[in-house]
Amino acid sequence: MNTTLQIRIDKKTKLKAQKTFAALGIDMSSGVKMFLNQVVIEQCFPFVPSTKKTRALRKEMDKEFAWALKHGKGYASAKEMHAAILRGE
Repeated sequence: MNTTLQIRIDKKTKLKAQKTFAALGIDMSSGVKMFLNQVVIEQCFPFVPSTKKTRALRKEMDKEFAWALKHGKGYASAKEMHAAILRGE
């Protein structure tokens, strides 16, 4: 048995979502059903919600990671890394 779901959303977002779903070959109703089914399957959002603060933190982490890849020492194993730590490297 099917039921009806009504939501309120601004027109601009609705039109952009319709355009995106159309590019994926589905309609709005199918896209929303897919989203809700993923919520049920995963028992959480099927994406990681973010804010300006979390995006800024992620950008900073990405910079630190890139620096570490460029300047940091690599180890072949955890045992090798542990030995280096114990030597004070």
